[in-house]
Amino acid sequence: MTGGLQDHLQSGATTVARAWAVTRADGAVLGFTDHDCDLTFDGVTFAANAGLSARALEQVTGLAVDNSEAAGALVDAGLNESDIMAGRYDGAGLVIWQVNWADVAQRRILFRGSLGEITRAGGAFRAELRGLSEALNTQGGRVYHAACNAVLGDGACGFNLNSAGYFAQVPLIAMDGAELRFAPVPSVSAGWFAQGRVIVQTGQAAGLTGLVRADRADEGARVITLWDSIRAPLAAGDMVRLEAGCDKQAGTCRLKFANFLNFRGFPHIPGEDWMTAYPRQGQPNRGGRIRG
Repeated sequence: MTGGLQDHLQSGATTVARAWAVTRADGAVLGFTDHDCDLTFDGVTFAANAGLSARALEQVTGLAVDNSEAAGALVDAGLNESDIMAGRYDGAGLVIWQVNWADVAQRRILFRGSLGEITRAGGAFRAELRGLSEALNTQGGRVYHAACNAVLGDGACGFNLNSAGYFAQVPLIAMDGAELRFAPVPSVSAGWFAQGRVIVQTGQAAGLTGLVRADRADEGARVITLWDSIRAPLAAGDMVRLEAGCDKQAGTCRLKFANFLNFRGFPHIPGEDWMTAYPRQGQPNRGGRIRG
């Protein structure tokens, strides 16, 4: 609590409002308030008349998850349906303030967490608020199996996806659901981008990504099939970044990326069939090396 807010709350005549700061994965920060005038602090302008409201926040001690929800109207100046449909607010960071609108230096944080499931109906939306302890519901720890458990290009993998030959910037020719057609990429063979990513650089879908299911060359074009279609319209001419794919196998890491020193799998770990094997009459069991 800052700037004497406690004294103000105990004065008996208060001028307080709530303010929400939403930080999307692409770095965009949007501010909203239930006050009738805009508020500005911490470098964020909190827009009034956004129609945003929230249930009373349930604050608990210990490790329990303190979830709530917020509701509001879909407006062009703030949260709009196209951005929600595109997934731009999935997992967005959220901070809710109680602030003295007559002196914004007097404020305190009521909630810090993220947006969960968002539903839309009748020109309005409803969003689940997930507290910081929500992460405790996520299974952690390392899984020991033959495939690599790192994500290509992350800190554990260490591979630089900006290396020459491992990405391409190409214009979109056409889109049909989850199938995207691009200008040819003659520098790499078909299949190079399979299990990689596409990142939209320009247009209405700029900043959105998709996971590549298949990559092939077809009649003077490069055809990329995604596992799921990008949830925003793409137009011919939009620039898209294609990133090389990795199937997380040891051979791919060594031969395609020359990054075997950072391989995070266990290629020689026994499989389930070997671990459950038992001696059988008439079959040799000489303890030879594991084949995999």
